[in-house]
Amino acid sequence: MNVYVEIAREALLLVIWLSLFPLLVSLIVGLLISFFQALTQIQEQTLTFVPKIIATILTILITAPFMLSQLTTFSQKVFDLMLQVSQRN
Repeated sequence: MNVYVEIAREALLLVIWLSLFPLLVSLIVGLLISFFQALTQIQEQTLTFVPKIIATILTILITAPFMLSQLTTFSQKVFDLMLQVSQRN
């Protein structure tokens, strides 16, 4: 049972680690646009949405090789553990 808990723990940490980059970029862009809106008193709703989406998509595209390598490593580890568990039973 300990193997399953370890896999779940690693999966949750991987999800947090991989979502960190796009969320941080979205947060920073949102704060910059909010400051800009406060300085210029422009209260347009779409002004915050479009740049955040573009920045998030660009961040995902830039970090995609890193994310893929992390997911591949985790998947190989899970398959290896599944093989070990099936051989024990």
